[in-house]
Amino acid sequence: MLRTVFTAGAAAALAAAALTPSAGAAPALPFPAPPGQITVDVVQVNGSGCRPGTANVAVSPDNTAFTVTYSEYLAQVGKDAKATDFRKNCQLGLSVNVPQGYTYAIAKADYRGFASLAQGASATQNASYYFQGMQQTAYRSHTLNGPTEGNWQVSDAVPVEALVFHPCGAKRNLNINTELRAQAGSSDTANTTSFVAMDSTDGSFNTVYHFSWKTCPQRR
Repeated sequence: MLRTVFTAGAAAALAAAALTPSAGAAPALPFPAPPGQITVDVVQVNGSGCRPGTANVAVSPDNTAFTVTYSEYLAQVGKDAKATDFRKNCQLGLSVNVPQGYTYAIAKADYRGFASLAQGASATQNASYYFQGMQQTAYRSHTLNGPTEGNWQVSDAVPVEALVFHPCGAKRNLNINTELRAQAGSSDTANTTSFVAMDSTDGSFNTVYHFSWKTCPQRR
């Protein structure tokens, strides 16, 4: 199967800590991952791409990342599509429960999916991340142009010096907003259907968010 990769499109940085696309490894962690159990609970879910029950979250055994797997996240245009199908979005509010004395930032995000785009069609994947009650930290956009059919993958990474950490001692959800758009462009919509998906029925396609950890100052 042909594998295609999104290329970075225009992105409007919403803060100085804007994410920078990177195909390399995740930035080095300032501190090792903490021992003990890390849990991530979905406390809020909203959007046409993630009805309740269609987004699942799991933490890696080594506490370095967590994954989000969608089962109904697909945008499409063309002869088999409804007028509202060209755009799908998902807004997740996550409660990340960490051991006492530690805090975290999101150092990197890896997105994967499948796309089938006719000649003249295109697709866009957008994402932003921020902690509840804080200024939105970044907005990234990636575009794929047809014709293409196959897997896609894109990574957004942030330099260590620009990481935005969850405030120590606070209780704020991590908000993740994503969007998929399918654009017909000059494609033959009467005879073809173009789509971009970030869903998976067998877990083969998921989004991976990589943690960066540090310890909190001890209270006197």
